[in-house]
Amino acid sequence: MAAYERIAGELRQRIRAGQLRPGEKLPAETNLADEYRKSVPTVRQALAVLQAEGLIEKRHGRGNFVRKPRKLVQRTNQRHQWEKDRVREDETERRATGATEHDTGLTVSDLVFSAEYHDAEADEDLAETFGIEVGTPLLERVYRTRYSEEDAPFNLAHSYLVRDMVAGNPDLLDASNEPWPGGSQNQLYTVGIELDRITERITARPPTVEEAEALGLSAGVSVIILRKVCVDTDGRVVEVADVTMPGDRTEILVTTPLARW
Repeated sequence: MAAYERIAGELRQRIRAGQLRPGEKLPAETNLADEYRKSVPTVRQALAVLQAEGLIEKRHGRGNFVRKPRKLVQRTNQRHQWEKDRVREDETERRATGATEHDTGLTVSDLVFSAEYHDAEADEDLAETFGIEVGTPLLERVYRTRYSEEDAPFNLAHSYLVRDMVAGNPDLLDASNEPWPGGSQNQLYTVGIELDRITERITARPPTVEEAEALGLSAGVSVIILRKVCVDTDGRVVEVADVTMPGDRTEILVTTPLARW
């Protein structure tokens, strides 16, 4: 084990054991170097590891601090059936809680929600995914939801609908109706669309500068990219969504029931 990994491991253990508490300043790099009898560059390597893990943050001109853990988002593959089961409930029931509350354990009053709607056209990627012509008019919805005690959203979500498919209900074209009680599945239900299946492709990569700033990411933290494709009971792709999630606060849990012999 390299020296910087050993230092990072010991500091990590002190943080997890509560010996270094959220918001507490770590000893100066020179003091840590003396404590571990290693060079300052080695200490900086160790601190960089902890920063990439989201355990500490470097504040310019002030030093390194233990980072307050952000609210964990646990996204399961069962969330979609949970949402479908609520599609035909009355509005009061649907308005009481949504998918974000389901994933975080928070309540509606804990959340700050924003939605933007834009006219868009299908590029080659979206046209191929939807099975439509390039240039077909789309409705792009951009969603950001955050915990009221935090500055950064849980994710960056871009959802696309074929405009002609949902234009029968003008309310679906108006962002002021968000947050929509019951989410996208209920929105589609209002124009006679029932989902048959949802596929999700998950990848990871370093964030762009814009993503790192928007999601409040520490240096070295990757993002998880999820492409969601919703297919209706007629076999049509009716929604495509791209969700960018911070790797330091997102847990994806997949449960697969197995048929018995």
